[in-house]
Amino acid sequence: MNPETLREQVRKRPFEAFRVYLSDGSHYDIRHPEMIAITRRDVAIAIGPGNDELPDRLATCDPLHIVRVEPLNGRAARQQHSRRK
Repeated sequence: MNPETLREQVRKRPFEAFRVYLSDGSHYDIRHPEMIAITRRDVAIAIGPGNDELPDRLATCDPLHIVRVEPLNGRAARQQHSRRK
């Protein structure tokens, strides 16, 4: 995925939580804009307890391995389902 496209998703206001899917089948939930750092070569995602504490670790991936981004509110899944009818 183009890093600029991902950055636009993070900068949306109001922020909308989303899930990042990688080419190896793994995924990460981004529930707050501070949970992700994007450069041209790397995307770093904070992984932790999910409350106001510091994250436990970082997952780092190449933006080329991000295959899609979907909102966590379920809208994309409902839209896909309605298209099948």
